[in-house]
Amino acid sequence: MRIAILEDDLTQSEMLRWVLESVNHKCHCFATFKSFQTALYRDSFDLVLLDWVLPDSSGPKVMHWIRDTLHIKVPVLFITSKTDEENIVEALNAGADDYMIKPIRRGELVARVNALLRRAYPELTAPEVFEITDLEFHPKFSTIVRHTKRVVMTQKEFDLALLLFRNLGKPLSRSHIQETVWGRDTDLPSRTMDTHISRVRSKLALRPEQGFRLTPVYGFGYKLEQVDHEGKSADLAKIKRQLAEND
Repeated sequence: MRIAILEDDLTQSEMLRWVLESVNHKCHCFATFKSFQTALYRDSFDLVLLDWVLPDSSGPKVMHWIRDTLHIKVPVLFITSKTDEENIVEALNAGADDYMIKPIRRGELVARVNALLRRAYPELTAPEVFEITDLEFHPKFSTIVRHTKRVVMTQKEFDLALLLFRNLGKPLSRSHIQETVWGRDTDLPSRTMDTHISRVRSKLALRPEQGFRLTPVYGFGYKLEQVDHEGKSADLAKIKRQLAEND
């Protein structure tokens, strides 16, 4: 998963990155609120780790900005040396999902991050085979079945489709898609991603009349959403509850 770390202490930031990347998360570090804010306008993340004291803002103020600005609820874990109950209450009331006190213990950090991700994205813990409308996903075999027939796809097309369906209703930045499907260090022409998006849309019939809409988000990336027969967005919370119930 993609994690944003907002921490001005370079040593702490690199330690957090090392711990989380050792368990296969992808981390992006920011030392100021301004740099983090700029990134959030053009990029997407699955979780945010947030320090309390920042050179150009404070953790609670950043927390309020996240909840007031982002239309998708991203889980946030506060990591700080403040131990007073009133500080913990302030952070949670501002919208934080969890709170950790420094010094950070590696095992606890990994456990708390994974717990937040499970709660926020129940589709990640769905069964080995899961269904969304007439599409049957088999992640173990990189296969999608539609109307009892296997959809012929390349590995990259499958990885892209799986990423989109695991993030139904959530705009994904181009860098998020590239990093997850092709890798962080790949020099990927923009046309390559657009071509793969077009192929996935065609092969899975992702059209409003079929219950899905896959559209570009100008200056950002792409968004897949489930729609009703009138083309209106479906209830994302209901979809996530159904996935969780199937677990």
